[in-house]
Amino acid sequence: MYRSVALYLLFAVFALSPVSLRAQDEAQRAKDARIVRTLLRLPGVDLADKPEAKAALLRYLAEQKRTDEYLQIAEKFSLRETKDELLRLAIEQGDGTLGVKAAGLLVKFGETDLLKKAIADPDPAKGAKLIGALGLTSDPKANDLLAPLVEDAQQPLTIRAAAVAAVGRNAPGQKWLLATIEQGKLAADLKFAAANVLLSSADEAIKAVAGKHLTLPTGAGGEPLPPVAELVKRSGDAARGKELFAGIGTCAKCHQVRGEGKQVGADLSEIGSKLSPEAMYVSILDPSAGISVGYENYLVRMIDGTVHTGILVSQTDEAVELKTAEAIVHKLLRDDIDQLKKQSLSLMPADLQKQLKAQDLVDIVAYLTTLTKAD
Repeated sequence: MYRSVALYLLFAVFALSPVSLRAQDEAQRAKDARIVRTLLRLPGVDLADKPEAKAALLRYLAEQKRTDEYLQIAEKFSLRETKDELLRLAIEQGDGTLGVKAAGLLVKFGETDLLKKAIADPDPAKGAKLIGALGLTSDPKANDLLAPLVEDAQQPLTIRAAAVAAVGRNAPGQKWLLATIEQGKLAADLKFAAANVLLSSADEAIKAVAGKHLTLPTGAGGEPLPPVAELVKRSGDAARGKELFAGIGTCAKCHQVRGEGKQVGADLSEIGSKLSPEAMYVSILDPSAGISVGYENYLVRMIDGTVHTGILVSQTDEAVELKTAEAIVHKLLRDDIDQLKKQSLSLMPADLQKQLKAQDLVDIVAYLTTLTKAD
């Protein structure tokens, strides 16, 4: 008897045609949509004792990923089950509205451990992008997570600088940064990031005090450069920027664009699809704060006292290959090496802007934004 029942059930399952399965799926989606619309009209809904309604919400949201509606529903019903999707949005679209809203919800939901783990990604650029999204929320509650990163000398400079910029996007964070500077506790390699946010503060008192401790880089002829927040508002000439990139900007000496230039630093052929204009300015003016994985600068000290610096191309038990800023690859035997050490400073010079005026920088970044991934 049991065997007959089992065979009947098995037959019933396989008898369902793809058309009938699709019809069932569509009916379920329609039912879920009705439930969601009803729930949205009701004030103060508590889903703790409504598992079926919550399941309908989650099924509905699975079809609405990467939309503003997804975020609105997740927030209204405090659906912490959405945290992984929120994190993905915050990292992948951290410089856009959806990504910033997602980051804000993670803070609101108290997902501190999840955020800490994501920030500790082996690729500091990913962690920095998430930190940037948290900063763009302008939510002071994120400062409790970000401020310790500023003070942690064990963190990569990319992470610490991003944390400075993020904390500096809200008034309490700016006051905390200023107090840290006045107490002499801010690391020297973070002063550019601090100057950018504090010297462009809407609070004139903060700006005035910060001006006593911080300065921004100067351009050609000693011309003071404005904060990045001001540079991004200016319009540039991409055609002129292309000429500057290959000329006095000296960018092509280390970077390739579609096969042209030297391949020392990262290939910039699709940089416009990867970095925001703000991030581009920071990469030019404070290159050590934005080193990409695989382009870290290494110092090799030989037994005879000779010193080499460059990007690590390869290493084996027998030898190390190092590419210099001139794109020359040196093969160094292990037996001749006294020390091999990764550096916190970028191979890219930190004062390239001294050859450029503010408008030159704006034009170069305008050109870089045109370098996007082909459709």
